[in-house]
Amino acid sequence: MYKSWKTLQPYFLAAPQTLVFLLFLIFPIVMIVLVSFWQFNGYAMVPALSFENYVDIFTSSVSVATYLNTFKYVLLVWFFCLAIAFPVAYFLAFHIKNQKLQIILFLVCTVPFWTSNIIRMISWIPVLGKEGLINSLFLKLGLIQQPIEWLLYSDFAIVLGMVHLYNFFMIAPIFNSMMRIDRTLITAAEDLGASGLEILKEVIVPLTAPGIAIGSIFVVTLVMGEFVTVRLMGGGQAASIGKLIQTQIGSLQYPLAAANAVVLLLVTLVLVAGILRVVDIRKEL
Repeated sequence: MYKSWKTLQPYFLAAPQTLVFLLFLIFPIVMIVLVSFWQFNGYAMVPALSFENYVDIFTSSVSVATYLNTFKYVLLVWFFCLAIAFPVAYFLAFHIKNQKLQIILFLVCTVPFWTSNIIRMISWIPVLGKEGLINSLFLKLGLIQQPIEWLLYSDFAIVLGMVHLYNFFMIAPIFNSMMRIDRTLITAAEDLGASGLEILKEVIVPLTAPGIAIGSIFVVTLVMGEFVTVRLMGGGQAASIGKLIQTQIGSLQYPLAAANAVVLLLVTLVLVAGILRVVDIRKEL
């Protein structure tokens, strides 16, 4: 009896986590997949096994353009997040020798998370608007004759807002990877006559690759489903898959919204799988 309990004990310990996983992740996904095959007659959902929703997604020029627009946001936000996060993490990891100061500066990067996403987005409006700080300053300096319109309610504003929101998700894993680098490797490279650029290229970047991959996964998955920033910073003039799904839910087109959610999930999984095939992140786990 004692041996039987010892054998079953790990399963009992894992049971609560498994139930939570099934109830709050697997079951909702299964329901979304099932609903994606239903039909909508304009008034109510009709249970069915129909591929009509998926056909509409891949044959509609609006849906295809929206997916391409989302991919554009993903690529731009990922690029700018990496371009900002890598130098910041490098500075914190290799140029700040005092550990307390290093921790303080790292925590400073979390300051934007002390407020909600919506407040952070709204705070850009008085800065980027036609009568905002930037336009007012440029007008007073005589650099422009009329306000710059594309600063707000444009793709520029959307990308800027997303980079503001998600940049820390790139900084943290890259910084963690850099802190794990054995400093003797850098010393050895210097002793062998390697320049700073060669050390960066041959030592730091390859050893930081897992952190870059983890940060990329965070940024890609977050941007793929983003809709709040697109709505606020785009002023209703831009579209993304997340915003399209929100609009379809608002108009009670749940089967079509579910189909888009399934396609979005599959596309995101493909992107994540592609990142994992390029870089092995198990070193960071």
